[in-house]
Amino acid sequence: MGFFMDRHDLEGATPADVAAAHMSDLGVQELHGVRFVSYWFDYHRGAAFCLVEAPDAEAAQRVHRESHGSVANEIIPVDPDDVARFLGRIDDPLAAARQADSAFRIILFTDLEGSTEMVQRLGDERAVALLRRHDRIVRDALGRTGGREVKHTGDGIMASFASVQSALRCAVDVQRGFAEHAARDPEAAMRVRIGMSAGEPVAQDGDLFGAAVQLAARLCARAAPGGVLVSGVVRDLSIGKGFVFADPREEALKGFPAPVTLCELVWTAGPP
Repeated sequence: MGFFMDRHDLEGATPADVAAAHMSDLGVQELHGVRFVSYWFDYHRGAAFCLVEAPDAEAAQRVHRESHGSVANEIIPVDPDDVARFLGRIDDPLAAARQADSAFRIILFTDLEGSTEMVQRLGDERAVALLRRHDRIVRDALGRTGGREVKHTGDGIMASFASVQSALRCAVDVQRGFAEHAARDPEAAMRVRIGMSAGEPVAQDGDLFGAAVQLAARLCARAAPGGVLVSGVVRDLSIGKGFVFADPREEALKGFPAPVTLCELVWTAGPP
């Protein structure tokens, strides 16, 4: 691993534009073994600079390419101590915002279909083994996509993401994982519902609360076994990311005063 400084020529960009791009980078960096340490923006010259810890320069470029498409015009290896002496800091200016009690996140719930019946049918020992298999499939997908497990719900997992692209990729990975498991062992097949929403939940004692969390849980309960149901906001945020959705529809959900727009994510069991 080494440190690199890159430069983006961004004529017409605003500080908010650059901050949003940086947040997108943070959402996918773990997929490429990269850590974006900090960034600087020279508004008058229309140039942004990122300090990156990465295995090589191309890995840093891949993050930019995937998260927002604006690859660096130049990238060079640097000594972070030299950067700090020259620019005065290497801390992330958005770190405090990301650690605040209220921050934008994608919320994902999984729910194992028929878990109670499964215990009755298979017995405790066999059912527990399958529940552990469920946990591994979901947690492996979270690890590959940079998701954070918030809590285990007994027959499912609640997770959060900084990137809608990572969250949707995780959902597809989870469903593909269960499809592969069913193909290998049809008698032990499991089907999982997934619900997803986006918003600014309140963080407290390691848990998340609020309307975005409640909506994701409602969508999970409404999803078809083997399906992924997302809010309209998630669908809108994923425009241009290559995901396919069924036609949106509006439904009344418990606890929400107005009908909610929801969409089914279309996924296949084959390779991406």
